[in-house]
This record gives sequence, C-alpha cells and structure tokens, in this order.
Amino acid sequence: MTTLPPIRDVIQRHGLSASKALGQNFLLDEQLLSRIAALPGDLAGKQVLEVGPGPGGLTRALLRAGANVTAIEMDRRCLPALEELGEAFPGQLKVIEGDALKLDHGDLMNGQPFHVLSNLPYNVGTALFVRWLGGEAWPPQWQSLTLMFQREVAERIVAQPGSSAYGRLAVLAQWRSSAKLAMKVHRSAFTPPPKVMSAIVHVTPAAAPEGVSARTLERLTEAAFGQRRKMLRQSLKGVPGALEALGALGIDETRRAETVSVAEFVGLARSLG
Repeated sequence: MTTLPPIRDVIQRHGLSASKALGQNFLLDEQLLSRIAALPGDLAGKQVLEVGPGPGGLTRALLRAGANVTAIEMDRRCLPALEELGEAFPGQLKVIEGDALKLDHGDLMNGQPFHVLSNLPYNVGTALFVRWLGGEAWPPQWQSLTLMFQREVAERIVAQPGSSAYGRLAVLAQWRSSAKLAMKVHRSAFTPPPKVMSAIVHVTPAAAPEGVSARTLERLTEAAFGQRRKMLRQSLKGVPGALEALGALGIDETRRAETVSVAEFVGLARSLG
C-alpha cells in the first residue's frame, strides 16, 4: 500500500483551510474514510466520480481501494495536493477543475458506468442529487451513489409517508431507486466541525415503473410539497388533470402530500401521461 503523509499534514503544508463559501468541511479520519469507500462494495478497477475532493482524504481511500477516480474540484487551492496524490497512484486519478453543476458527468466518464462517492459540499449537495436522480433515460449511467449530506437532508431522502421528513426528495429518490441511510457521521469527524450532524446515503437504481415520465413526477411533487400544509385539491389544482386523476385513483383530495405514498404519486404521474 502506498505510504502517504497524514491528511492533516497535507492541509498544513499547502496552507489549506475549509471555505465556508464553498460549503467545505474536511474529513481527516482515515479509518472512517476507508469505511466510506467500502460502502459500494469492491471498487478495484471500477470508475468512480468524486465531487469536491478538497485535499483528497476520501480520494486516497478510493485510490487505495483500486478505483479509477475522476475528481471535480473548483477550489484551485486544492489542486497541488491532488496532483501529488495522482503521482502516488499513477494512472488512477484524473482531476477536473470546474463546477460540477455545469459539467456533463456522463461525458467526463467517457460513457462508462461509474459509481459516485462524495463528501458533497453542503451548498450544492441537494441540487446534484436531484440531477443524478432525474432524466427520462433509465437505468442511469451511475451504478450507485454514496453521498455525505447533513443528517436532516439524509433523513428526508429515506423518509416514509406520514413523517415530517417525507417530501419531494423521498419520492424522487425512491420511485425507481433504493435508498438507505448507510452511516451516521458525528460533526467532530470534520475539520472544522460543522454546526450539524451528517449522514451517508447509499442509493442504487431499481427498475423504473412503466408509463411514467420523470418530468411529470417532478412537476407533481413540486406542486404537492410546495404547499405541503394544504389539501391536495388546493396544492394540485394548478396541475392540469391532477384533480381528475385523484378521483379516478380513489385518492381522497382532502389528504395532504405527506400522506401520499411513493406508489400513489407514481400512479398519479402515470395517469397524467
């Protein structure tokens, strides 16, 4: 195994500090990082996309696991540390300087299937997650998502109907994927410690229900949960055909969105074509 200096030493040598503006919090515990890298299973020879590697803590765990890593980093202060890491693992690491929200990830991965593992910057995590879950093409190019979120966001992704955490994220994550909360991470594991606890969500694609448009489902959930305290007859009245679909499916229009199951939302989307 390649011997590397502790991540803390790398941060000090390069004069790095976590940027609040970029939503950065660095993970230094190498045992924890190795456990995260192991969550998707054997990565030897596999393609992995990492967003926001920072000084490369998780990156080195992925490289040690034998993965071929494409890392997207927009903080150029971190590039020299990542370059050193690439030299320690020849041919395994490609670093792209840029904004992950503006890049075509499929093109970056040369059309190959890939796994996504990332300690996501807090300020772009949800937007990236929704993007990976979206689109009509399914199954996706990614084979799994293993992502660090604020614990509150992670709990919303895996929430069940009837809970206060259940909402649009849960439906989008669960209608054609399997999502589980894989690991809770204490705030003290980070430098600097964030104000909130974190958790890792692991998502794998499942079969997509037939006759359902992802865009239609997104529109439905956006309307329903955009006014989650209102009854469905109010929150969905702006979606053409939605109230008629409720009646046809026997869904009581006086219910609120948080009580509607993923399967019921899928049924509504199918009814709306």
